[in-house]
Amino acid sequence: MNEQKISIYQVLPRLFDNKCENCVPNGDIKTNGVGKMNAFTPKALAAIKDLGITYIWYIGLLEHATKTVFRGLPADHPATVKGEAGSPYAIKDYYDISPTLATSISKRMEEFEGLVKRTHEAGLGCIIDFVPNHVARTYASDSAPEGVPDFGSNDDTRVAFDPKNNFYYLPDQTLTMGEGTSAYIETPAKVTGNDCFTSMPTHHDWYETVKLNYGVDYLNNKAPHFSPIPDTWKKMLDVLLYWADKGVDGFRCDMAEMVPIEFWCWSISEVRKSHPKILFIAEIYQPDLYQSYIQAGFDYLYDKVGLYDTLIKVLRGECPASEISRIHFAQEHIKGHMLRFMENHDEQRLASDFIIGDGDKAFPAMVISTLLGSTDGIMTYFGQEVGERGMDIEGFSGLDGRTTIFDYWSLGSMRRWIGKRNTYSGKDLTKDEISIREKYRTLLNTMLNHSALNKGKFFDLMYVNNKPSINHQYDYCFLRSDGTETFLVVVNFSSHLRRYDVTIPSHTFEILGIKDLTPIILEEVFTGSRGAAMLSSHEPIEVEVPPHGAAIYRMV
Repeated sequence: MNEQKISIYQVLPRLFDNKCENCVPNGDIKTNGVGKMNAFTPKALAAIKDLGITYIWYIGLLEHATKTVFRGLPADHPATVKGEAGSPYAIKDYYDISPTLATSISKRMEEFEGLVKRTHEAGLGCIIDFVPNHVARTYASDSAPEGVPDFGSNDDTRVAFDPKNNFYYLPDQTLTMGEGTSAYIETPAKVTGNDCFTSMPTHHDWYETVKLNYGVDYLNNKAPHFSPIPDTWKKMLDVLLYWADKGVDGFRCDMAEMVPIEFWCWSISEVRKSHPKILFIAEIYQPDLYQSYIQAGFDYLYDKVGLYDTLIKVLRGECPASEISRIHFAQEHIKGHMLRFMENHDEQRLASDFIIGDGDKAFPAMVISTLLGSTDGIMTYFGQEVGERGMDIEGFSGLDGRTTIFDYWSLGSMRRWIGKRNTYSGKDLTKDEISIREKYRTLLNTMLNHSALNKGKFFDLMYVNNKPSINHQYDYCFLRSDGTETFLVVVNFSSHLRRYDVTIPSHTFEILGIKDLTPIILEEVFTGSRGAAMLSSHEPIEVEVPPHGAAIYRMV
C-alpha cells in the first residue's frame, strides 16, 4: 500500500492556455489556435499546486499523428487521423515531442525539458503518458537514439504472427481508408489497435492505430511466446528508460490491460533498478486483474468500474448512496492502490447535460472520491474545478459532453481562470465558478494537510445510522482518523438542506482510543463554523449539510 495520498491534475496542454475566443468546429491550428508547453510558467504551476495538487499529468506531449503541417514535418495522411489535431494516443514517434506544443519547433525537446524542470521547481511531480498497446498507423521515428531500429523495420510481413515481429499482419489483405486518389492504402494490412483483426476497421474502431505484438499469438488461443524476450519488449523498455532519464516522475500507462502482465513484471522491475521511486499508473477496467497488476509493480489502478461508476449512478438517482459502502469493502484487499476520479479525458464532464448539468451539484461525489480511501490517489481533470461543461461542438468529438482530445479548441472556463494577462487570479470567473473552485481547493488542501485524511483509517457509519436521520438513498457518512485527529464526513446528494443525528458506535471509540463522553469542538472545514458537542456512543452528533453538499467536521 502506498504511504500517502497523491493528488493529480490532468491537463491537455494543447487546450490549457489557448486564448482563442472564436473557435470554429473542425478549425485548423491557424483558425482555432493552440496551447503551448511554455504556458506552464512558474506562476501557472504555483496556481495549480495551490489547488491542492502534488503531480501534474500532461497528456498529448509525445509526437502523434496530425493533419497539421509544420516546417520540415509533413502532415499525416488525413484518413489515418482523428480530428484536425489528432489523437494524443496515436503516437507517431515515441522519442519526440509534439511540434504542436512548442514555441520553437526545432527546440521542442528543450522546451519539454524546461517544462519538467519548472514542474519540479514548483514542488510538483511530472507524469506523462506511456502508450504501449498501439502506435499511429503512420508511425515513423526520426528521433530515436542512434542504433535503435524503428518499430516494424525488421518484421516479416508475410506472416500473421511472429514473436520477433513488432506488429500483427493480415497477409494478402489490403487496408483501404478514404476514397479515390486520397485513399490510404496499406498492404499487407496491419491489425488495428483495439484488437481488430480485419482489413476493414469501422469508424468506431481505433482505426488510426496499429496493434503492437508482445509475443501473444491471438490466432492460436493467445499462446504466449515470451522466451526469448520479444523484440517489442526491449524496444518499449528503451522508451520507458528514455523518458525516465529525462526526469519524469511517473507514467500513466494507456490501456495497460491490453498488454501481457509478464511484460509489466519485467519492464517495471527493470526501470526501477535505476529509477526506484518512479510511479506507474494503469488504465485498467477489469477488477479480476487488479491484484495481478499490483503485484506486477503498478502503484495505482484506475477506479472506474468501481467507485466512479457507482457515484455517477448516485448522482443520477439510479442507485442509493449506501452502495458506496459495498464498493469500499470490495476493494479492501487492494486499498491504497486505486486512483479515484470523477472526470478524465475519456469521461463526460460532470456539469455536462449528459451527467448532472451542474458542477456544484456533483461536488459531493468528489468529496467521496477524495476522502473515502486510505492512501488511494485522487485526480482532477483541468476545468473540473470550475465546473467546465464540455458542451461544445468542437469537431471530430461532436456534442458528447467531453472535452475534445482530437481538435484544436479553447475552453472558456480556463480562459476566465487564467485571465487575459495570465494572472491566474480567477477574477474573471463567474460567481458560481469561483465558488466551485474554492470548494475544490479547500477539499484537496485539507486532505493533503491532515494525515487522518491522507493516510488515516476509514470507519463506515452507515450500518448504525438509518432513517429518519440518515436516508441511505441520498446520504453518506463516515469517519477518518489517524489516532490523534478525527474527522466526521457527511455528504448530502439530495436537493434539500439536511439535518442529521449521526450515531458513532461504541467499538469505534475503542479502536480510536477515545474516551466516551468526551467534550469536543466540531470545526466545519468549508464554512469555518465551530460548535461544542459531546462525543458519545449514547448520544448522536447533530450536524447540518446544504443541498448537494458536504460537511467535513474536524473534532478539536
